[in-house]
Amino acid sequence: MLRLGVDIGGTFTDFALVESAGGRSAIHKRLTTPDDPARAVIEGVEAIAAAEQIAVADIAEIVHGTTLVTNALIERRGARAGMLVTKGFRDTFDIGKEVRYDLYDLRLRFADPLVERRLRVEIPERMLADGTVHVPLDEEAVAAAVTHLVEAEGITALAICYLHAYADPAHEERSAAIARDLYPDLYISTSSGVFPYAREFERWTTTCANAYGQPMVDAYLARLEEGLERIGFTGHLAIIGSGGGLMTLSTARQHPVRLLESGPAAGVLMAARIGQVLDVDNLLAFDLGGTTAKGALVRGGRPFKAYTFEAAHTYKHKSGSGLTLQIPVIDMAEIGSGGGSIVSVDELGLLRVGPRSASAVPGPACYSRGGTDPTLTDANLTLGYLDPDFFLGGQMALDAAAAENAIAARTAPLGLETIRAAWGIHDIANEDISRAFRMHATERGFDYRRSAMVASGGGGPIHAARIARKLKVPQVIFPAGAGVMSAFGMLVGATSFEIVRSYRAIVGAIDTETFTATLREIEAEATAYLIEAGLSPDDITIERRLDMRYAGQGYDIEVAVPGDRAAGDIPAALPDLFATAYRATFDTTLDQPLEIASLKVEAIGPRPELPVSAGNTGVGSVEGAKKGTRRAYFPAAGGLVDCPVYDRYRIAPGERLAGPCLVEERESTILLDAGDVAVVHPSGSVVATIAVEGSR
Repeated sequence: MLRLGVDIGGTFTDFALVESAGGRSAIHKRLTTPDDPARAVIEGVEAIAAAEQIAVADIAEIVHGTTLVTNALIERRGARAGMLVTKGFRDTFDIGKEVRYDLYDLRLRFADPLVERRLRVEIPERMLADGTVHVPLDEEAVAAAVTHLVEAEGITALAICYLHAYADPAHEERSAAIARDLYPDLYISTSSGVFPYAREFERWTTTCANAYGQPMVDAYLARLEEGLERIGFTGHLAIIGSGGGLMTLSTARQHPVRLLESGPAAGVLMAARIGQVLDVDNLLAFDLGGTTAKGALVRGGRPFKAYTFEAAHTYKHKSGSGLTLQIPVIDMAEIGSGGGSIVSVDELGLLRVGPRSASAVPGPACYSRGGTDPTLTDANLTLGYLDPDFFLGGQMALDAAAAENAIAARTAPLGLETIRAAWGIHDIANEDISRAFRMHATERGFDYRRSAMVASGGGGPIHAARIARKLKVPQVIFPAGAGVMSAFGMLVGATSFEIVRSYRAIVGAIDTETFTATLREIEAEATAYLIEAGLSPDDITIERRLDMRYAGQGYDIEVAVPGDRAAGDIPAALPDLFATAYRATFDTTLDQPLEIASLKVEAIGPRPELPVSAGNTGVGSVEGAKKGTRRAYFPAAGGLVDCPVYDRYRIAPGERLAGPCLVEERESTILLDAGDVAVVHPSGSVVATIAVEGSR
């Protein structure tokens, strides 16, 4: 069966075609079309099918990830959305959390609410935290509010956000029914349907983001379906979510907020799969694309997950300046240091790389598409790490002179030689990325010095060895097809859906019957999404986790419940399960009552097999794969040196490489620094031992 993964990035759209049984694979990369992302997808599907001499109809499944919702939040080009909110809480977004994310910066900026104040209408109603009705829902007020918002304000989407709807959704569901009866075409999101969790600020922000993106995602998916049908596609189209699970188009239309970070999530899934093949359990997955660099952690073969995510930073890319959302997401550190990140000189005369990006339009100066700002890609070209005649396998020529001129013009006030300025840009990006990854891993108790790094993205293999050296990561894995690894990762994910629901209870006082009924209700809801996708109940696995804490604590830890445990037996097992999880995190336990904060249930379908080698192994010796030499900048080797350049496609498994050298494939280039040594694994991955100081 032929399956195609498609990842839309800020600069490039990547394609990976894999034949599940035979191990055949093909890749394709083309510039993203920001005005209509579906166009690049449709044209790319046609192009890769033509190149492989197959009909589009031969492709059985397309799995797609997109930055559409992310970009809509950043650029504020979503729907005009209204909001129904519990009386007295209209100004929750304006009050915020009353936390300054930088105490000493007098120019702090916070993200503006997605729904402006005039479009938030208060509704008389009130549920208490235990789900009992304190103030009945005023249905006439709901009808009047919806009519005003649609007729007078012109909204196309509605977020319904009541105070304790996570405890009982009845008021939200009734309000949604009233709105649908009045305006059947209105897009409606309820906070209890999007993410039924306590903490109204985050829940309501998430619900508004879902409503904000719904009309746009619906229209995009309709264009994509129509375009693929036009070129002959008759197979199954799935969307990957931020938590790494596949969704049907219907689920994606209902929960567009879960599409945030879908592409990077796929890359982490593929990194974990590569670690499994190479028998490496603990990984730092590093992706450097056109707009950002991302890092995620894999422990014991499983990516770290989070349930709070911040999108659309508005001030210096600082955490706290964006929109705080509650969705299941692969836990990632993200920094605006991608290949298209624009170089600037700040008021102190210091070089900065990012967070602004040249994107695909106009792109870096070397793309010759109208861009004049120097970028990280321009620096790497100037340093000799990229071949201007072999970018994208020679399909896209780069203008080295334009890159040098752009860097020289921007850094002229610093009085640096162009080559030194380019090195400064390259090394500053490495340091910024290293700092972000260091903090991310430390906060999660992950020792990357005892792990390996998997490098992906068009720019990841160029920077990975030097970032690993800064972090003292001893091993870097360069997978075959690293430049389109997120597209391959689309084909690793299983169809799944996860529900998180607030459930406050003291463990010693749990009513087992109520607990069991609640758990089964959540399991049935999660399973329904997979059955709708065509899966049999026998093919669905249920994973249960609980957020727990000692009573009185402000933060939770996640406790996994063994899959063979009956629901009625879980309460009695919780003290021992919690003690094990707490001790693993804090190396101690306390003698305090235990409290459940929330229940997490994930329904998961069968995970598809993906042959990692996928025909990406070469057949020749290192010497036979040598393409020649190129002047490139390696400070550890003395500066500008004649560096050997190898053709990755001609190197057989077992062959060894020694830095400094460059190993080229169509979508990326591996850089090994002086002292680094690597061997080609049978899967096609190049596995490098990094010359970390103190490890020799």
